[in-house]
Amino acid sequence: MSFDADVIVAGAGPAGAVAARTLAGAGLDTLLVDRATFPRNKPCGGGISTRALTRLPWLATALAGVDQHWISRLHLEGPDRAAFEVESPGPCVLTVRRVDLDHALVTEALGRGARITTGFEITQATSDADGTTIQARDGRRLRARTIIAADGVHSVMAKRLGLNARWRRTHLAIDMMEETPTDTLRADRPDVLWVAYAYNGLDGYSYVFPKAHHVNVGIGCLLSHFDAAVDARPYDLQTAFVAALVDRGVLHGRSDRGAFTPFLIPVGGPLAETWRGRVLLAGDAGGFVNGVTAEGIYYAMVSGELAGRAVAAAHQARSDDAGARYEHLWRTEIGAELTDAAILQRYLFAAQSRVAGLVRRASGAGRLTSQLLRYFRGDLSYHALRRRIVMRHPLTAMKLARVWMAARRERAS
Repeated sequence: MSFDADVIVAGAGPAGAVAARTLAGAGLDTLLVDRATFPRNKPCGGGISTRALTRLPWLATALAGVDQHWISRLHLEGPDRAAFEVESPGPCVLTVRRVDLDHALVTEALGRGARITTGFEITQATSDADGTTIQARDGRRLRARTIIAADGVHSVMAKRLGLNARWRRTHLAIDMMEETPTDTLRADRPDVLWVAYAYNGLDGYSYVFPKAHHVNVGIGCLLSHFDAAVDARPYDLQTAFVAALVDRGVLHGRSDRGAFTPFLIPVGGPLAETWRGRVLLAGDAGGFVNGVTAEGIYYAMVSGELAGRAVAAAHQARSDDAGARYEHLWRTEIGAELTDAAILQRYLFAAQSRVAGLVRRASGAGRLTSQLLRYFRGDLSYHALRRRIVMRHPLTAMKLARVWMAARRERAS
């Protein structure tokens, strides 16, 4: 059976678009497929640590026509409302709308030579010794020797090929978020990223992300916690949250039901198996999300680029080892921080007192805070940050090491 491309990239979000850009730039015939037609919106907080611009130097040019909002001040609050603020010497967070970001990244991939087929909703995927065939709801079929599956948290590819039948509900967060124009709802301080952990008894986070002409306001928790402890409907929680922040003066205006879209985020760390044969999982499909910050865009783009690099290198070497190359690349670059984040999330949210204590201690740890800001800006690698935390906070590191061992035993079972 003939192939429709050297590589098919399933899903044209940040992971898929960057993978396609990488592959096409390496000279491979690359076909992006997505069920949507671009530009299209997608529920997301839309915050990107500015280290993405250091890691992906071409990104600044790709986003030149996109409304961007740069933030250098962070307000962090604990469950007892103890809070502290920190200011970075330069921007550490970029906020954008996903409708703009994703369209810009797809345009960038097409400019490098990738092709795209939209309106292709994958319902089936089968692999054999020669390649993988994907089928759309309307019956169309496409086939390639190699596929990068970047089709999101509900990845049909991962499910159909046996890589991830379903996420554990303890490994998913439900994010109840609205992206509302500033003439309806706006932040009192548009230069501040406002984040609260364990807000109002939830074992998660809440946030206010100002943007150029919108504000993203969200509240989230682990899906397992929502199932067991929350009786209210998602939008009822959202309206109560917005109203409380309006009363406090953090926000001005009102919630907009039409701008509200709850969505799921995988926060349990990367899957134990992120490839099989010549199918590689990137972005949310592979669990590449930071479990503490819930940031996914940066890791989606990095995992997409690494998947593209691995496939291109294997193609050039006429080898079938793209998956092994990919796993080595992502584990080396982002594996430790994503694994540590998932463990830290489980440790912190097991008791609200731990979150409160962390926020109180962080308010007096100026040196550590400055190191974290350097990490978010891309001036300090995660491995260097990790070494400094272990050296300065050995008791905390030992506690987290015990949690890490317990998590490994659980995953092994």
